[in-house]
Amino acid sequence: MFYYLLKYVLLGPLLRLVFRPRIEGLEHVPASGAAIVAGNHLSFSDHFVMPAILKRRITFLAKAEYFTGPGIKGRLTAAFFRSAGQIPVDRSGKEAGQAAIREGLGVLRKGELLGIYPEGTRSHDGRLYKGKVGVAVMALRAGVPVVPCAMIGTFEAQPPGKTLPRPHPIAIRFGKPLDFSRYAGMENEKAILRAATDEIMYAILTLSEQEYVDQYAAAAKAEQSEAKGDRRRFPRAPLG
Repeated sequence: MFYYLLKYVLLGPLLRLVFRPRIEGLEHVPASGAAIVAGNHLSFSDHFVMPAILKRRITFLAKAEYFTGPGIKGRLTAAFFRSAGQIPVDRSGKEAGQAAIREGLGVLRKGELLGIYPEGTRSHDGRLYKGKVGVAVMALRAGVPVVPCAMIGTFEAQPPGKTLPRPHPIAIRFGKPLDFSRYAGMENEKAILRAATDEIMYAILTLSEQEYVDQYAAAAKAEQSEAKGDRRRFPRAPLG
């Protein structure tokens, strides 16, 4: 009930007013039946803008940190995400990844829409990063289509570190569903999973027109943080 209250009364109308999103290819999202919507992830706002414009309910796998924050703010955030139908996912290792896959497959078995960001985390610089194979595992095991989606403009509307978004025009593009039935029964083969994931990421890239980086986003973030730490520890000596 709270999901639809957010969508149609509290949050949805406000998001439409602030962002005035331009929607392209909405007809590619199946009107019924299980499917995965796989998109790029540029902003915290992505979690809310896409559900606001879809006609069907969509459930996202959300990082567990949204559900475990301290204090009153943490409890309110957790309650908000649970009420909105989001599923907490622990991203701290291989076993955690398997748990996320199980949760996602549970959504698909109900014939619902599952939203996932194959990059695994938000882009810190607006570029598109290498996708993790979990999306392919779920698509092959469940035998469902994958609808590529591109969020455009949300990075500028709410870049990393900004608590509140600012008015900025955005666009949401959906591509034709990708069918991986040719890989049925091959969901345990690493090469197949990599090929399917790369196909999904290429479809997202075509829609988003971002710069692509053949590296996992989490690794790129870690490298950037380490470089910043080195610069702080070893300040440049003055010239002369």
